[in-house]
Order: sequence, then C-alpha cells, then structure tokens
Amino acid sequence: MSGTPEQTASVVRLAQELIRRPSRAGIDDYGPVLAVLEDWLAAHDLPCRRLYDDPGAPVALLVEVAGGRPGRWWALDACVDTAPYGDEAAWSFGPACGDVADGWLRGRGAADSKLAAAMFCHIAADLHVRRDALRGGLAVLLDVDEHTGGFGGARAYLADPAAHRPAGVMIGYPGLDEVVVGGRGLWRTTIAVHGASGHSGSSRSTVGAVSRAARLVGLLDAAELPAAEGEFPLPPKLSVTSCHGGQGFSVVPDLCEVGVDIRTTPAFDARAAEGLVRTVVAELDARWPAPRPTAITPVAAWPPFRLAGDEQPAAALLDAAAREGLSVRAKTAGPSNIGNLLAGEGIPATAGFGVRYEGLHGLDERARLADLPGVHAVYRRAVLSLLGAEG
Repeated sequence: MSGTPEQTASVVRLAQELIRRPSRAGIDDYGPVLAVLEDWLAAHDLPCRRLYDDPGAPVALLVEVAGGRPGRWWALDACVDTAPYGDEAAWSFGPACGDVADGWLRGRGAADSKLAAAMFCHIAADLHVRRDALRGGLAVLLDVDEHTGGFGGARAYLADPAAHRPAGVMIGYPGLDEVVVGGRGLWRTTIAVHGASGHSGSSRSTVGAVSRAARLVGLLDAAELPAAEGEFPLPPKLSVTSCHGGQGFSVVPDLCEVGVDIRTTPAFDARAAEGLVRTVVAELDARWPAPRPTAITPVAAWPPFRLAGDEQPAAALLDAAAREGLSVRAKTAGPSNIGNLLAGEGIPATAGFGVRYEGLHGLDERARLADLPGVHAVYRRAVLSLLGAEG
C-alpha cells in the first residue's frame, strides 16, 4: 500500500515550497509559509482556517475532514515553523534551498517537520474525496508555534470551541525505527539566591549571591534521584541550565538567579521535583544564611506520559508499520514534546515516526526520501483504521 510515485513527487514538491519560505521560530513572518499551505489546500477543495493566539498572531492552520458516519475524531500534527539556521556560512548548502540531492530533501525544516506537514496534507486530501465512508473525522494541525516551546498552535486548537476535540493525536516528528509512545515530563523553576552586597575590595568579608548560588548548584548536582522503575523505562533527571548574577568586578552582587530543569516520571512527578528543590534550598539557607531567604518560582510543569501497546493511536500506528513490513519499536523519549501537553489534557498521542534524517536543529538538515512512500502508507493505513475504513 506504499504511496505511488506520483503521490510521493507531489508531497516532495509541496515540502520544497515550504522549505523555501523561511519560518524560523521567533524570527520570520509565518504568513508566507501559511499561504503556501492555504493555496495548496484550496486547490484540493480542502477547507482550512487559521488559529490565533490571544494577542491575535497566527499560530496554526487547521484542516478538518468530517466523515459521513458518527465516530471519534483523530488528529495529525506537524510543525511548519523551524529551528534557527545557526551559522549559515557553515552549511554546505543553503538552509532554505529546498532541493533534492542524492535522494535527500535538503534545508531547514526538511526533517522537522515540513515533509511531514506536506504528507499529512496529502492524506487529508485523499480522505476528503472518500469522506462519506469515514466514521468521525480527521483534523490536520499545521503548527507555527512549536519551536518557540510555547506550543501555541496546539493550545489554540484545544481551546477552539468550533474544533472537534480529538480522541488521539499522531505527531509527525521524524525517525524511521521508532514510534514514540511516551516521554518524560518536566518541572522547571527559577531560583533567586540572595547574598550580602558590597565592594569586592572591602576589608569586610561578605558571601555574595553568586558564591551562594555556586553552593546551591553543588547541592543540586549532589541530590539523589530515584532509578527507573515500573513500566516507565527512564529515570528522572535534574539539570542546572542557567546562572545569572553580578556585573563587572568591583561589586559583590546581592542577587543571582539559577534555572533548574527536572525531567519527571510517573514515580517522580512535579510534586516530588518541587519537594526536592525546596529541601535543597532549605539546606542552603540553613548552612549559609543570607539577608533574604532563597525564593523558588516554578515556571512550567508537564506530566510524563506513556501509551500502552494496545492503546490508540499507538496501536494503529504500530500495526500499520508492521503491515507495511517495517520493523518498528515503541519508544519512550527523554525530551518532552507536544505529547506531554496533550497528556495534560487527557489526550493520548504518539510523538514521532517518520523518515530518516540528519542535521535536525543543526547544520545541513536533510530528510531521506527513499523512506517517504512507506511512511506515507503507514500513516494513511493507521488513519483509515481509526476512522473505520478499509485501505
């Protein structure tokens, strides 16, 4: 059931046009890349509409294909914003070239995830012409607020009263050998560490905020975390990700801010993460007192998630891959993703199955086109199964 050469060529052409419209998160105007999609969808009689955030900026394009029979709705999701280019002079080809060389689609977004977006548009067009036979419906979310980390497109989709709430979502991140069915959650905080300020040359001894922050980092690095347990295969992880304080050399600063990222698991959740940090902070303040207590400000929390092998939509995707002759394993990812956001809303999601790739978020990003027909067929088969239709 692999895609035909004509279908594959059409997917690649659309992906090329998307890559040639730079859409770096927080840098480029998303209007041109959204316009390419809108023009293609209109040419295929597929209704779509833009979704906006609270300030009124576009954050996604939503396509909905309603079936002719009652049933649940499912969603395909791919981002069409991208990571920045980095050092453009270090690329061996133009980051926005969108060309094909030696069987690879090249340019920023080729892997993450403009090729998937083009493929999902084609699946929607295919289903649209046979929609009367489908149960429920299919939504395709084309997100332009993913790489910011805000996930504004997904948030707008879930908050839109006119949109059908999905029973599950398949996110088109790349990678051929694995279907990502879970991921660690996260708990993030900033910690304001105070100290005694003064002149660095003073004869009076002072313990400044940076010195106290260094001691805090040592305590955090030494904190014991539990090992992986149960069916969740990864342990929690704590990382100190930033430390900002002071200016110049003549002043001992009275404030230093430390950023902490903790990846959580079902056995060590956000509450446990916050408890650990508060225990460490209490030890800091007891051992090295300061004029003001250390302050903890949580900034984000997402739950971990993991789907069982027989839980949808993971089951449909894994079964479709097997039927297409692909050897694919279920994986729980270390980094968090939109699947964590969806899990917090009670919506099961897969967060990765696609073509092989190189240079994702780095130099010379490219996607292997030989994998595309099989990947296309897997998603199409999975969607048809979920919508109660035969391939």
